[in-house]
Amino acid sequence: MSTATGMESETELVARAVRELSQRTRFPVAFGGLIDEGVVSVTSIVGNRTRSLDGLRVRPERGLGGRAMMELRPRMTNDYGSSRQITHDYDVFVLGEGLNTLLALPIIVAGRPRGVLYAGAWDRTPIGGVTTAPAMQIAQSVADELRIRDEVDRRLRGAGPAPESVAPRQREELRESFAELRSIAASVDDVDIRARIAQVEQRLVLLAGDAAAHPTTGPVPTIHLSRRETDVLACAALGATNGEIAAQLGLREGTVKAYLGTAMSKLDASTRHAAVTKARRAGLLP
Repeated sequence: MSTATGMESETELVARAVRELSQRTRFPVAFGGLIDEGVVSVTSIVGNRTRSLDGLRVRPERGLGGRAMMELRPRMTNDYGSSRQITHDYDVFVLGEGLNTLLALPIIVAGRPRGVLYAGAWDRTPIGGVTTAPAMQIAQSVADELRIRDEVDRRLRGAGPAPESVAPRQREELRESFAELRSIAASVDDVDIRARIAQVEQRLVLLAGDAAAHPTTGPVPTIHLSRRETDVLACAALGATNGEIAAQLGLREGTVKAYLGTAMSKLDASTRHAAVTKARRAGLLP
């Protein structure tokens, strides 16, 4: 049985976004990374035919991705090789893979570029709103998650060594424990035991303190997730795939997908990343 382990690192967050980018758009190739020491290091690649994209490091202002980061908006071309709107510093990587169509989506946090996601195709594919809309949603979801992590880190640093502060590693353990309790509760028929488990789960949510860490200017809407919707969302929050969630909870993969869909609908979220983020803000997940 597959199990989810720990909260995703930033690299894992990008890897999941890249996989989703490939799955939800018409582009066969997707890749991306975050800025590290002023340069975006591509850490995840999906759908490539060659190893040409390995080691790609993109500087702001250079190439299609650099232009997207500097302009803080998506940039695209369906004739990369002859485009005069970009520098061609990275032709050996992009043309080495044989890509003609390329879409670059900056990951923008607090008005600053934090990375870039790419979607590409080997032929000259027309790019329209239907294709780019889900790609932009995925980039925004990554940005939202990074913004929340930044805020949590800022508040934890500002709190000092107070005993009520939750360190990042402890927060990961709380979330993993919460998901494990959800899995145990799903296999228990005794109503009293499940009620006791639910009380412990609520304590974990309060200890994590995510809802308090993200105050809003208005009233927080009341959202009610079913037991199963919470189960699958808790596992998804730890990076589990639909297949892994199904194995862990004893469900069919299609059923897991359906529960995720209804949870996303209730939370008004376009992706599972956004659903997890909103569930944490609402105090439904640690």
